[in-house]
Amino acid sequence: MKTQMVKKLSIIIPAYNEGNTIHLILDKVKEVNLLNDIEKEIIIVNDCSSDHTEEAIQDYIKNNDKLNIQYYKHEFNKGKGAALHTGISKATGEYTIIQDADLEYDPKEFNILLKPILDGFADVVYGSRFMGGKPHRILFFWHTIGNKFLTMLSNMFTNLNLSDMETCYKMFNTKLLQGIKLKENRFGFEPEVTAKISRISKIRIYEVGISYYGRTYEEGKKIGWKDGFRAMFCIVKYGLLKM
Repeated sequence: MKTQMVKKLSIIIPAYNEGNTIHLILDKVKEVNLLNDIEKEIIIVNDCSSDHTEEAIQDYIKNNDKLNIQYYKHEFNKGKGAALHTGISKATGEYTIIQDADLEYDPKEFNILLKPILDGFADVVYGSRFMGGKPHRILFFWHTIGNKFLTMLSNMFTNLNLSDMETCYKMFNTKLLQGIKLKENRFGFEPEVTAKISRISKIRIYEVGISYYGRTYEEGKKIGWKDGFRAMFCIVKYGLLKM
């Protein structure tokens, strides 16, 4: 298998009211040494936060001028999916990964997702919270059941055997990702992109185990039961209609 040359990884960070923690995740991304000395392109999309997120980002950029940080802001709140659409359109790295602005996922594990790509096996890599021996915070039973149900339903329509469709950590070949017409502006992004990626001819999708340091709702977790119903709708919509 021919090894894959990757010079730059685009890291898309959608941010909404993360003023208190955005600097912490940016520090973690900064500290990561990617395999093969791959360059990092950090793309932050502020989805019209109502707190001090913008000030925190601007201060961070000013104090870390050697980092390649691209900053974009929505003039009104459009949703996480829309923030990802903006970030994807701006990505210039050969590969792109999504990093939430909270502290639930560890950027040190970018290299775990990169390895099957660099080894020449994968075009897309999903980081699964439900496989492998990595740390996993114990939180919500029904949230876990919901995630597994959505993954199973998605697999039925895509004929994939993923263990964690809803994971934040998805690493894509950038050109493939930019070639997909994405429509979902909120939390329907995960099932939509999974359905559409699965239909690309000869696509090579891998899955690796990652850690998960989940937040409680008091700590800032935003996704709720309504988003779960939207995800089910999107799985059926994009699975049946091939949009």
